[in-house]
Amino acid sequence: MADQQSPPKDQTTSERIAAHLRDAILSGEIPPGSRIRQEEVAERLGTSRLPVREALRMLETEGLTQLEANKSARVPALDRDELDIVYEMRERIETLALRLSLPYLTSHQESELYRIQDEIEANDDVGTFLDLDRRFHLGTYAGCPSGELLTTVTRLWNSTQHFRRAFMLIGGAERRWFVNAEHRLLLDAITRRDSVDCERYLAGHIRRTRIQLAQHPEIFQR
Repeated sequence: MADQQSPPKDQTTSERIAAHLRDAILSGEIPPGSRIRQEEVAERLGTSRLPVREALRMLETEGLTQLEANKSARVPALDRDELDIVYEMRERIETLALRLSLPYLTSHQESELYRIQDEIEANDDVGTFLDLDRRFHLGTYAGCPSGELLTTVTRLWNSTQHFRRAFMLIGGAERRWFVNAEHRLLLDAITRRDSVDCERYLAGHIRRTRIQLAQHPEIFQR
């Protein structure tokens, strides 16, 4: 696993375990369809099963695990039809989150979006891109006043992480060029506080990925 930053001192054991497993799932170290056994995690991390079970419950609320009856959990694995539905949900829900966020974004938050995009364009590592791309898009929703809506957005992002990684590996430099161009259009609309253009650019950005993913059935083979 990639090097981890030291966890905050006020984190509980369950939160530290959840952070460890969350990173492993989002990084692809624990891929979709994998089973996570409580006893194995507890032994590896030198803890009891109780905080592991609580950590898995936390991750289930984030859409990263599905608890099973035999004291284990599984990382959800979407098929092609399920992924198509999730992307259609994202297209509708995230445009709403962006529209609600737009009036409340601060100049500091806007500047941070530009800084993240500069970093995206200077990078050619897929793992780093996925982290920055996630920070970029969730950052555009930072002003959204609905916590419930933001929780749903995060769950949908979590459930599609594996497919974004696979697609960026297939798409290579050409795909990164399109992503960067679409991000710049979105940033321009955010700066102008143009909600119509914001929704139009974001919907197209998400829709294009959904359509192109459907052209790569090999991504769905496990």
